[in-house]
Amino acid sequence: MNSVILLSSGLDSTVAFKHAYDRCSEVFALTFDYGQRAAANEIRCAARICRKFDVAHEVIELPWIRGFGGALTDSSALPELAEHELDSDAATDSAKQVWVPARNLVFLSIAAGYAENMGYNHITVGFDLEEAATFPDNSCEFVERFNRALEYGTLNHPTIDAPLIDLDKTEIVRLGVAIDAPLALSWSCYRSGDLPCGVCESCLRRARAFAEVGVDDPAQQGATS
Repeated sequence: MNSVILLSSGLDSTVAFKHAYDRCSEVFALTFDYGQRAAANEIRCAARICRKFDVAHEVIELPWIRGFGGALTDSSALPELAEHELDSDAATDSAKQVWVPARNLVFLSIAAGYAENMGYNHITVGFDLEEAATFPDNSCEFVERFNRALEYGTLNHPTIDAPLIDLDKTEIVRLGVAIDAPLALSWSCYRSGDLPCGVCESCLRRARAFAEVGVDDPAQQGATS
């Protein structure tokens, strides 16, 4: 088994990376720079993860996505939620504000090209149950339909490997600890900085998950130092 891994260095993709690394004979990581606020930190952390495991890594620049707008790529205010709102309609509204048009369609299409060119049979992603509640391109249905497209769009028919797709963030942290994923090197925050902001939705979901597992988040010690 071999796999192209989409590695943003977030909690989910970092755990999915380690899951694939432990099971594959060959892996290759892709990170995308599409003008997101956290691009510098995501690229730096993804590179550190790949160096730690001696995995080939390539950064793909997609500057044209920056023109699409949305809170992740423009100067508009990032949405902020209280923890009790994470499973409410407010989270749906927040997701709309940080939505990047067709992002996962684009990422997976590029990864499929790499997988076909390299003769790899899987594309590993960190899609999960919790984010699928507000982001349809993280759902089982999305994976199933994209796999159908790969049957027609590639000759070697790689398939999406989504090992976290039935897990929420708490279960992902628990799995990450169990498989010794490099959580200290991961970066989930929507912003760049020396430390995560702690107030964006992604930070809140991560903090809640670590608290529910009952372990300290190692990234709080300074993931980009």
